Amino acid sequence: MNTKKIVIGLMLISIASCEKDAELVEIPNSVIQNIADTAATAAANAAASSAATSAANSVASSVSDAATSAVNAAFAQQAADQANQVNDDPLPPGEYDFTRGGKSTVYYTGQTARLKMAGELHSAFSDTSKSEADILAMFNDGTGFSDASLNASGKNVGGKTAASSYASASVKPQIQAFITRVVTKVFPNYNNDASAGVAGKYTDPGGRTVHVDEKGFEMNQIFTKSLMGALVTDQIINSYLWRGKLDSGSNIANNDNLVFEYTSTAGASVTKMEHYWDEGFGYLYGEDSQYSQDLGNGVLISKYGGKGDVPGLEKELYDAFKLGRAAIVAGDYDLRDKQAKIIKVAVSKIIGYRAAYYLRSGGSKIDSGKWADALHALSEGYGFVLSLQFTMKDDGDPYFTNAEVNDMLADLEKDNGFWSRTSAELNTMADKIDQASGLDTK
Repeated sequence: MNTKKIVIGLMLISIASCEKDAELVEIPNSVIQNIADTAATAAANAAASSAATSAANSVASSVSDAATSAVNAAFAQQAADQANQVNDDPLPPGEYDFTRGGKSTVYYTGQTARLKMAGELHSAFSDTSKSEADILAMFNDGTGFSDASLNASGKNVGGKTAASSYASASVKPQIQAFITRVVTKVFPNYNNDASAGVAGKYTDPGGRTVHVDEKGFEMNQIFTKSLMGALVTDQIINSYLWRGKLDSGSNIANNDNLVFEYTSTAGASVTKMEHYWDEGFGYLYGEDSQYSQDLGNGVLISKYGGKGDVPGLEKELYDAFKLGRAAIVAGDYDLRDKQAKIIKVAVSKIIGYRAAYYLRSGGSKIDSGKWADALHALSEGYGFVLSLQFTMKDDGDPYFTNAEVNDMLADLEKDNGFWSRTSAELNTMADKIDQASGLDTK
């Protein structure tokens, strides 16, 4: 019998045996070929000697050892690759749940209070019994709410509106002017018939009724949607998840050395960096469960984050918040910053999508003659457009600057405002927003 065939047969049996033990480890073809070449040479040399049989046995043993070594080496490399992959891309915790000494370190009561205040402010824009002073007190002083706990919270919305170092100083007065506008223009004409240049109410046949000023602006929608960016997004992107705040002062050293500066509502000791991250989390999840990725409550960003406009966005946001908080506990600040960027870009998509969506919707309603629906949609769109200046793209820039946003708002307000708009110009503006956000709302 050909000695080379015997050797190769023994080699294949040996490899098969090794594969059975290691399982799922694929031996590279180059390794197998190398073993075969070595075996063939050894067999040829053995055949030239008088001890062919013993040489074959020796070669078979060498082949078995070589195959086993190859399998073990491949298995070790595979394990190392898997370990490196886990280290490069760690998994987030199952829930946003962090404890110390058995007590939760997570709390964001101030953020929850402000989100609830925004809900009552939204309702106040439809309450004709409210004076300008009443609504301004709710906005700036945090008083006058039906929920007594809000009045006692010591919090307010105005103090956190366009309050970051990034925000333009013109934005808060711009939003505060909406309060003046609803009280002086909409409330006195609440039950009059509205038309181009005339404030009042407008009802679609068998449909929606809106109360608008002479430009067709439904002020409760404009005010609330403006807070999507000027309050929530600005606080998340430009304040609490901003590296300059997270790392300010001795925050890194104190976090590393467990120097605690806060006490949670559950009685746990908390570092300043941990609490800052939780406060950013609270602006999004403050009226939802911290233990679930599901959004949808309240009147601000969560409501729209839960609509599914961008598939997978809720999971992406929740995972990044969880992993970023875990990174703070572990002292891994590069990983923390990576998650912060994911959150900022993802939250911005909610603003970008809805700004373009409502402009297109308003244009469609104009074309179909449903003016109440059109004025409602365009009012929402106006607020979201104002919010675009607080967004962030992958490169760190906003979708639009403050000046660019104000130019778009001026285009929406010129002449008789929404009454003068056409679907063509609204779709053109929406296309521009889609281009900036990278989304498609058509």
